[in-house]
Amino acid sequence: MNRKKVFVLLVGLFVVVAMALGGCAKSASTPQPTAAQQQAAPTEAQQQAAPTEAPTEAEAPTQEAAPQKNVTLTVWSWRTEDEKAYNEIFAVYEKEHPGVKVEFVPFVATDYNNILATGLTGEGGPDVVQLRAYGGLQPLVEAGQLVPLDGKVKTLDNFTPGILKGAMGIKDGHIYGVPFGIQVLGAYYNKDIFDELGLSEPKTWDDFINILKTVKKAGYIPLAVPAKDTWMLPIVHDTIGAPRYGGPEFEKKILAGETDFTDPNYVASIQLVKDLQPYMPDNVVGVGYQDARTLFVTGQAAIFIGGSFEVGFWRDQAPDMHIGVFRVPPAPDSVHNGPLAPGWMDGSYGVNANSDAKEEAIKLVEWMGTPEFGQMFTEKIKQLSPLPQAKPTDPLLQKFAEFYAETPASYMLLVDFRYGNPSGTTLMGTGIQKMLLGEMTADDVANSLQEGIFQWFKPKK
Repeated sequence: MNRKKVFVLLVGLFVVVAMALGGCAKSASTPQPTAAQQQAAPTEAQQQAAPTEAPTEAEAPTQEAAPQKNVTLTVWSWRTEDEKAYNEIFAVYEKEHPGVKVEFVPFVATDYNNILATGLTGEGGPDVVQLRAYGGLQPLVEAGQLVPLDGKVKTLDNFTPGILKGAMGIKDGHIYGVPFGIQVLGAYYNKDIFDELGLSEPKTWDDFINILKTVKKAGYIPLAVPAKDTWMLPIVHDTIGAPRYGGPEFEKKILAGETDFTDPNYVASIQLVKDLQPYMPDNVVGVGYQDARTLFVTGQAAIFIGGSFEVGFWRDQAPDMHIGVFRVPPAPDSVHNGPLAPGWMDGSYGVNANSDAKEEAIKLVEWMGTPEFGQMFTEKIKQLSPLPQAKPTDPLLQKFAEFYAETPASYMLLVDFRYGNPSGTTLMGTGIQKMLLGEMTADDVANSLQEGIFQWFKPKK
């Protein structure tokens, strides 16, 4: 236990020193609340590391042994804001499992990938780790740093194949994590501003544009878009543009090699973001993620486009604010004839192959696949659980769950196009930012996506 604490301190010191030595380097962006912007491209160090086969110990079935007593399991996470909630959740597990103590150790999201890569290489690291999904998981799998859980964790059967895809090794097909959350995209709105101006949730694109015009005329900012932090721009694009390019229909075709990102409908979906720029804050490229959140909670902006992961922040920072959420209606000439709710599996919890308490760690992650954990997760952390038995009680989360059940779509650039470098979300974020600066057109952004992604992506024809 002491060794692990010392290790965490040393890793943290290493990060601080590294940042100090890189004084001329670009500063880290504002810490983000979810994996949406972090799951994607592996770090440079991870990309350069040659993939190796997982150690025999990690691949072999768990050996039956007498339960360990007085064991402390360390759980690493990128969610500093969830520390209190997780401590309450794990207290329930500790009560049900005498002799086991769970220590939740969160790190700043922007530092987490590098800290985790170091922590999994030897002794003193975590026992259980919060894992990025889809492409962000693969470097750890290829380095043999995680225990395959299929065949060991019975509660994996509680999840659909679509959810488990985010915790799967793309090359070996094994499952390396127990999913903990899903995120869904939508448009939050300030109900008091809408009531003041006699507005209601839009049913058509014309309704949506009329709302933006009315809000702007009344002196409010219609859309609190943070174009400084590029990870948010693909979220804005998919929330607005998924019906325009076809959502699931387009996803199926591009994965099969039947179309590409230069498809005119996909280009048109990117153009929608540019068309809405007059309704964004002035100098939108200078507006950061936290700035945009502040504009919304202080009543300066009427609409914030984002994910279900924001609910906890709204409830904490603006508990008395009256907030609603809607799906953006399809724009004219949309391929899909109704609104869509893009979503993704946000991450999972896996077991360190170098843990000296693998048996107990596997028991813990197995419990994290139960409805008991799922219900506590959605109630205490204010996010959606991927377990159908876990029912959200927060009205906003209930709406997101309803949207995703009725009109589901993949947040495609994250789900399908983060398995290589450059990643889809990176290219789209950078491209839209330049488009808003007038340096690129929608066609340029689409061509950049096509050229960058198809360097490593091979359609399954």
